[in-house]
Amino acid sequence: MRRRADRPAAGRRAGLPWLVRAGVAAAVVAAYFLLPLDHLGPRRPVLSWLLFALLLTVVAALLLRQIRHVLVNRPNTRPGVVITLLIVLSVHVFSAAYYALAKTPGELTGLGTRVDALYFTVVTLATVGYGDITPHGQSARVVTVLQIVYSFVFLTAAATALAQRMRDMVVRRPERDRRDGQDRRDGQAGQDRQGGQDGQDRQAGQDRHG
Repeated sequence: MRRRADRPAAGRRAGLPWLVRAGVAAAVVAAYFLLPLDHLGPRRPVLSWLLFALLLTVVAALLLRQIRHVLVNRPNTRPGVVITLLIVLSVHVFSAAYYALAKTPGELTGLGTRVDALYFTVVTLATVGYGDITPHGQSARVVTVLQIVYSFVFLTAAATALAQRMRDMVVRRPERDRRDGQDRRDGQAGQDRQGGQDGQDRQAGQDRHG
C-alpha cells in the first residue's frame, strides 16, 4: 500500500519542475512585452549598454555553472530546467537590445515592434536570414555578431550538455528499474524464507508438545 501511495507523490514531484519552468518562461516573455524598453536605446545609451552587458554576463556565468554540473554529474540538480530557462532569457535579452537599437534611425531596417525584434533574434539564432530585417548601423551589426558568437559558444555548449544529461537519464532509468525489481524480488524471497522458517519453528514446537 505504501508503494502505491508513493507513486502519485513521485509523479507530482516530477511534474513540479515542468510547472516551474513554464511559469518562469511565461514571466520572462511577459516582462519582455511589458517592461518600458522605449526608455532605453538612444535616450539612455550608457544605461542600455550596461544592462545588456550585465545580463549577458550573468546568463553566461549561470550557463557555465549548469554545464559544469552536467560534466561532474552533480546530484540533486536539475540543469535541464535551468539551462532551458537561461536560453529563453538570452533570446529575450538580445530581442530587447535589437528593439532598443531600432529606435535609432538607420540601425535596423524593417524592425519596428517587439515581435519584430523577437523574430529577428530567433531567425539569427537559427541562421536562416530571410533578409526582411537588416542591420545597417554599426551598433546593430556589433550586437548581431555578438549574438552569433554568444550562441555558438554558450548556447551550443549548453544544448550539448542538456542532450548529454537526457541521454544519461535514459540510460540510467532502465538500470534503476532493474535494481528496484531486483530489490523487490530479494525482499519477497527474504519474506518467503522467513515465513518458511517460522512455519518450521511452529511445526517443531507442536512436535515437542505432542
